[in-house]
Formats: sequence, structure tokens, C-alpha cells
Amino acid sequence: MSKKIILLLTLAVFLCAGTALAAPKSGGTLIWGRGGDSVGLDPAYETDGNSFQVCDNIYEALVAYKDESTDLEPGLAESWQITPDGKTYTFKLRQGVKFHDGTPFNADAVVFSIGRMMKERNVKFHGKAWDIPAQERSPEYWVSMEMDDTIGSIEATGEYEVVFKLKRVEAPFLANMGMDFADIISPTAFMKNPKEFLRNPVGTGPFTFVKWVKDDQIILAKNKDYWDKTAGPYLDKVVFRSIPENSVRFLELKAGSIHACQFPNPADIELARKDPNIKLVSQPGMNIGYLSFNHTKEPWKSNLHLRKAIAHAINRKAIVDNLYQGMGQVAKNPIPPTMWGYNKQVPGFKYDVEMAKAELAKAGFPEGKGLPEITLWSMPVPRPYNPDGLKIGVAMAADLSKIGINARVVSFEWGTYLKRQREQPEDMDLFQLGWTGDNGDPDNFLAVLFDGLASSSVRTQWHNEQYHKLILQGKQTVDQNKRAEIYKTALKLIYDEVPVISIAHSTVITPVRNEVMDFKQHPTNSQRFKNVWMK
Repeated sequence: MSKKIILLLTLAVFLCAGTALAAPKSGGTLIWGRGGDSVGLDPAYETDGNSFQVCDNIYEALVAYKDESTDLEPGLAESWQITPDGKTYTFKLRQGVKFHDGTPFNADAVVFSIGRMMKERNVKFHGKAWDIPAQERSPEYWVSMEMDDTIGSIEATGEYEVVFKLKRVEAPFLANMGMDFADIISPTAFMKNPKEFLRNPVGTGPFTFVKWVKDDQIILAKNKDYWDKTAGPYLDKVVFRSIPENSVRFLELKAGSIHACQFPNPADIELARKDPNIKLVSQPGMNIGYLSFNHTKEPWKSNLHLRKAIAHAINRKAIVDNLYQGMGQVAKNPIPPTMWGYNKQVPGFKYDVEMAKAELAKAGFPEGKGLPEITLWSMPVPRPYNPDGLKIGVAMAADLSKIGINARVVSFEWGTYLKRQREQPEDMDLFQLGWTGDNGDPDNFLAVLFDGLASSSVRTQWHNEQYHKLILQGKQTVDQNKRAEIYKTALKLIYDEVPVISIAHSTVITPVRNEVMDFKQHPTNSQRFKNVWMK
């Protein structure tokens, strides 16, 4: 045998061995380090990413988003049909799927899961007719997305077929049905104790709920009976650890006591690059961090010049340069520049102290005189769109002091912050929040975040008739090019009226230990561990 043939055979054996070594293997525990705890684990009623990242592994929806994309693929529905008028959606469901409690997934479970959020429950079951309990609290996503004005009825027309009849054409409807709020839950588990289901979640996903130690950790275990046999889950357990301090979380990553550090300090990214035991996984952020006003009270509700003064007073570039440190870009629109419908003609607010002072005088408060101390609510946890809400709040307050506005930074525990902010209290003037897109559609930003006329659940509570009409027009227009023009007009209106100050879009970078394999960031900031394995 020639030396050349021997060399080729040796290379072939080496390549085969390398392939075998690279194949996913089962076992191991992934410890995910994050900045805060979940608020709850009932996806119909939560709104925060810390809750959804756990839900993403417990539950599934009728449709799913592909890896690293918002393109749709079948989820618990194998296929679907839409009538030519765009008002009837028929979903064919997977058979043989079971919930974690052993009960069957079927059309009645879909009717129950989605129907429980309806204000007027126009639902029809195929088999057992569940008596859905009255809502204990408002399903915020459902309400803010005007789903009661969209879905007319839900009917199980067979054991594995569900028909949604819409009241109106809703262009983003199918994409919306892949969002967390539309996850399918076990009716049996929910009915055992509806009030406690948020702490005892049961879905069909690749991992099952085991334990929740408040403000410490949530433990999930592999679903050994998971319906999709083509790939994972491979991990035995996933542990979501709450470590509020960014620097402490990163030190635990370096020490190997956690396997991933979500939302590190930007300065720690360079340290991670130099560490041979750590790799960086990144994704362009489909997000926005913003500062808004309490539009339910004066002077914010009607004083445009005051809102403009604050917009020009805040040095957003300095905030991005010093606190995002290369992981963000100054925002001009409240949707990311990678999203269709983005308005390139909107210039963004120029940082100009003299212009801010002039606007403040026009507002009736020259040099801040007559304006009492205001509160600037700042987020207590790092999020994809905001690396450090408290430091950013301090920077904003310092900027406002330069034009004569005295702002006091206020914060609360994350769950309390979200609850109190939603109530629009009198003691809140300005507040920081942000958003990571759920489905890649501009409606998911522009309607849910800013159209206060659509719902009292919209957190900014900006009421503008022209804007409301544009958003409705966007929902009910099927042609994407026409929708894009509608949203560009809406974005220009936001710039002109300043209901919100767009601060930054961030690049999401997660340092992970080298032994973590096949972890991928998703544009929606969904954390999916089904295909992750440990080397």
C-alpha cells in the first residue's frame, strides 16, 4: 500500500473520530447565570424576559421561530390554513404529544390555553368542556395587543384541529401565535390550583419544572418523554441562578461555578475574550432601551416643550459610549435599524444643552424654576437593552441638572418595579424600560409599547388619535411594503411628539464556558436549551 493511500486512510479515520467527538451527548447540568429572578411562570400573565426565558423551555406554542431567526416553522401545530379573506385560521395539531403531567395535548388544551385570556370567552370544546375560572389579573400581552378585538371565536373542530375566527384582518396574527403569551398549558394542572399555576408550570416542552427557590434558582429537568425524537433535550438539568451583581456573575463564570453569564458588564467582555476557557456568543439586538414619561399626569401629558427639553438634555451618546461600551448604538427610532419599517429620515434627538434650556423656558419653567423635584424610575436589573439601569439613571439625572431640572433616581425590586410602573402612580414622573421584539414585526414594538388608546396595559399610556389610527391601519394591511410606509409615518409622529426618548439598541453578547455546546442566541432573547449539550 502506498504512503499516499495510508495517509488518506489515516486522515479519514481522524476526521471520522473528530465527527464522533463532536456529536451531541446526553447528560450534565447547565447553570445559567442571570441578573434577576422570574416574576412568574404562567406565560399568559407575565411580561418580563426573566420569566419568559424559563417558560421557553417548559412550554411550546402552535407555531415556533426558527433558530437565530423570526421566520416561522411548525410547533405544536403541524400545519395551518388561512382562508382567502384572512379571517379564518385552521391549525392541524400534532398527535401523540403529552404534557409533563401525562395528560394528552389536544385541541381542547389549545382552546383552554388561549380562550382563558378572552374577555368574552367565545370558545367551543370538542371533548371535555372545561369551566375556565375567572381571571385573577389582566393578561397584559393579550390586552395590549388588542386580541379581544382580533379573535372572535376559538373552536376545537376535532381532537386535533382548532379553528380561530378573527373579527378583522390581523397581518401579524400568525407571528403573534408563536409568542410566549400564546403557549399551550395543561388544563388539568391549571385547574388543580389556578392561583398557584404560575409557580407550578406544566407544558409540553423539552424540560419539566422541578423547583423554585425565590431570588436564588429555578431548576428544570429533562423531559424524557419529549415528543420530538429528532434531537435533544440532552441536558439532565438546567439551573437558572439569580446573581444580581454583574461583576459577581462574571467572576462566577470565570471560576466555573456557572456556565453562562447573561448581561455582563461591557468592560468584562474584553476579559472574556482573553480567557481560554470562555467563548462569546452574540446576536444583533432586536431591542430598544427607552426613557418615557408618565402620560397620565401633568405636566408630562400635555407639555410638549418640556418633553423636548428632556430629550435634548440627555447625552445619549455618552451613555452608550461609557455604559454600553461598544455593545450598543444610539437609537433614532424605537425599533431597531435591522427591522423593516425603520424610518431612516428620523434624525434622532441632538444633545444640545442650550436647545434644551430654550425648550424648558418655552415649557414655562425657565432654568427649571417652578418645576418641583421629579422622580426618574430606573431599572434594578440588567436587561438586553440596558446593561445597568441605575448607573444610566444617575447619568440621566446629572444631565438634567445641567438645565436646572432636579431628578431623583428611584428603584424597586424588579417584580415590584414592573407592577408599580404599570399602575402609573402619581409618584412616577420619568421611567426607564425597554423591549426585545417577540416576533420580528414592527407592530410588536409600536402597538404594544406606545399605543395607549389601545389598552390601559400599554406601559407608556400615550394617547394620540392619529397614532392609534396608523397602528390599526398597519395591523389590517396585508401588503408588507404598504405596512412599512405606515410604520415610517408612525415613527415620524413619535419623533415629533416625543412621547418617549429612544436611548439605545444593544448587541447581545453572552460569555459561556467552552464546555457548553450548540448554544445559540435568538433575536427575541429567547433562551432555548433543547439542543444544548455539555462537552
